[in-house]
Amino acid sequence: MKKLEVEEKLSKIAKNIKSSIIRELLKYSTQPGMISFGGGVPDPETFPRHELAEIASKIVEEEYRITLQYSTTEGDPVLREEYLKLLERKYNINNLDLENIVITTGSQQALDLIGKIFLDEESICAVSSPVYLGAASAFSIRSPMFINVPLESDGMNVEFLEKQLRNLDEKGLINKFKFTYVVSNFHNPAGVTLSLEKRKKLLELAWKYNFYIIEDDPYGALRYEGEHIPNIFKLGDIEHVILLNTFSKTLCPGLRIGTVIGDKNVVRKFVMAKQSADLCSPALTQRLAARYLQKYDIFEKLSRTLELYRSKLTTMLKAFEEFLGGIEGTDWTRPQGGLFTWVKLPENVDTMDMLKIAMAEKVLYIPGEVFHIDEKGKNYMRVSFCLPSHEEIIEGVKRLTKVVKEYQKKSR
Repeated sequence: MKKLEVEEKLSKIAKNIKSSIIRELLKYSTQPGMISFGGGVPDPETFPRHELAEIASKIVEEEYRITLQYSTTEGDPVLREEYLKLLERKYNINNLDLENIVITTGSQQALDLIGKIFLDEESICAVSSPVYLGAASAFSIRSPMFINVPLESDGMNVEFLEKQLRNLDEKGLINKFKFTYVVSNFHNPAGVTLSLEKRKKLLELAWKYNFYIIEDDPYGALRYEGEHIPNIFKLGDIEHVILLNTFSKTLCPGLRIGTVIGDKNVVRKFVMAKQSADLCSPALTQRLAARYLQKYDIFEKLSRTLELYRSKLTTMLKAFEEFLGGIEGTDWTRPQGGLFTWVKLPENVDTMDMLKIAMAEKVLYIPGEVFHIDEKGKNYMRVSFCLPSHEEIIEGVKRLTKVVKEYQKKSR
C-alpha cells in the first residue's frame, strides 16, 4: 500500500496556514519560574467570576431551552440588543438595529470571515507595518497582495497609503483594493493610537477610492490617560466602515464573544459565511454576557481593571528606564492604554534568534518579525504588561536586559 502524502492533498489555503508563535509560546508560559510578557492575556483577577457564576446558574436552570440549545447564526438577539445599547451609551453610536450586528466566536473568527468574504489571490488590502498577527494570519492564507503602511507614533502613515492608492488608480487596479485594516486604539503590537486627523484623512481616502475601513477596536475601553477619540465608525458612514469588537479584554476571553457592526448587506454576508464555519456561536456564553450587561454597568466594573493595568504599565515603563534604557539604541512606545508596549532594540539584535536565550533565562516576549508581512522588525519585540504581577514585571525586565546584553556579546 502506497503511503498517503499529506502535502499532495492539501489545498492552497491549507499550505499557507502557519502556526501562531503566540499560541506556541503560551505552552511554555506555565513552566515553573517563567515570566511571560508574551500573549495579551488578561489578569484573571479582573474577571467578574462571582457575578458570572451566579448568572450562569440561573440561566442554565431557568433559560435552558435557549442556553443549552443551538443559537441563531446572527447571534443571541438579547445580547445584540444590549451591545447596541452599549455602543449608544458609551460611544454615541446610534441608529443601528439587529440587522447591523452579528456575534462571532471571538474577534479572530471575524477576521477569518473578512478574509473569506473579501479576499482572493487578485485582491489588494492595506495593513499597518507592524500589523496584528491574528489579522495577518487570517488575511495571508487567502494570498492577497498587501500594502504595508508604515506605523508612526500617531498611527499608520496615511500619506504613504494615499500615494499607494493613487498609484493603483493610475494603473487601473483600484477596484481590486478591498479594504484598509486598522487597530484604531492602542495598536497591537505597537500600543499607538490613530490620531483624530488621521482618522478623518483615512475616511476621505475611503470615500474617494471607495474601499472599506476595517476598524478593529478591542482595546478602546482600556484607556488609562488622555481623551477618548471618536471611533472611525462614528466619524464616518456605515457603508464604508466595518467595526469589530470583543468582550475578551473587557469581560473575559473565555466567553469567546466578538462582534461585527456594519451595513446590513455586508453583515448578511458575514452571517452566510459564518453558517458554513460553525453554524452559530455558543448560546450559553452569549446569554451569560447578555444578562451580565443587563444587571451590571460593564464600564463601572471595568474601573478597577483600568487602575490595575495603569499601575502595571507604570511599573513596566519605570523598569524599562532603570534597566533596559542603559543599553544604547533601545526605545519603546509609551501607550495611553491597551495591553502592549513595542520595544526597539539595537540593530544587531534579532529577537527571534534571541528567544532561545530568553527562554533559558525564564522570560518570554513575542519577536517583532512575526508582526510584519514584509519580514521587517527583527530588532523589535512586543511586551505585554497585563498578566504578570508588579514584582514579576520588574524581575522580567531585569531578565530581558540580561538576555539582550548576553545576545550582543555572542553576536560580536
